[in-house]
Amino acid sequence: MRLEAKKLLEDIRRAAELITRFVEDKDLADYAADPLLRSGVERQFEIIGEALNRLTSTEGSVAERITHSSRIIAFRNILIHGYDLVDHEVVWDVVETHLPLLRRQVQALLAEGHE
Repeated sequence: MRLEAKKLLEDIRRAAELITRFVEDKDLADYAADPLLRSGVERQFEIIGEALNRLTSTEGSVAERITHSSRIIAFRNILIHGYDLVDHEVVWDVVETHLPLLRRQVQALLAEGHE
């Protein structure tokens, strides 16, 4: 794996870790009521989607190993370009349902890259 791919995976790992820290001990109601929390979470998802988009361009075979990589990139595009259409329940579902898998897959890819 090339150095650029490792850097992008590390960016994804770091952003996912930040989201996890931001939402610790929070629920959907907390998320919906706190614009600062929403902004932080959405920004980190934007970073994840952009890094994955770049990874697709630089080392597509690595990006393909991330489940729903194209949907993650599309989610980023919605957050940025459809900011007025963002549904808090959808974002929260992604946090709870999909983020743990992404974290595991990225961690595994980074571990492989160090071998």
